[in-house]
Amino acid sequence: MSWQERDDGAFDGGDGGPDEPSTGRWPLHWQGLYPRERWMWFEQLWADVCALRERYRLPVRSGWWEDPIQVEALAALAAWVDRYDSGEWDDPPGKLSLLYDLERISVLLREGRDPFREDRDRVAFARYLLDIGCEPAARG
Repeated sequence: MSWQERDDGAFDGGDGGPDEPSTGRWPLHWQGLYPRERWMWFEQLWADVCALRERYRLPVRSGWWEDPIQVEALAALAAWVDRYDSGEWDDPPGKLSLLYDLERISVLLREGRDPFREDRDRVAFARYLLDIGCEPAARG
């Protein structure tokens, strides 16, 4: 999961010291984030899941956001893919490993009754975020 548009240094993996490079990433797990940051974290994951599902034909099911294992697997996969897409990693064997691991990741995503559909599931997703204490970002 990439948060490269964030330029305030938050959650970059370091202490913010002058000699430490910033990775521009947020954590792979939402717990410990402030309510508004949680909302942003899940919004980015939603966008990542939509893109990953299309790109890799992942069998994502409705309600994936309620299953901690699926959330962690999807966040990790999104971060993994982002590192290759951004050029941060240039490791063909590693990319092949990612592609081979898609089948194993797919097994983690099969829980649920209905296939994930962005248009139908958006309201349930937002409701869940509110239920777990996320705070929508201010519109401006």
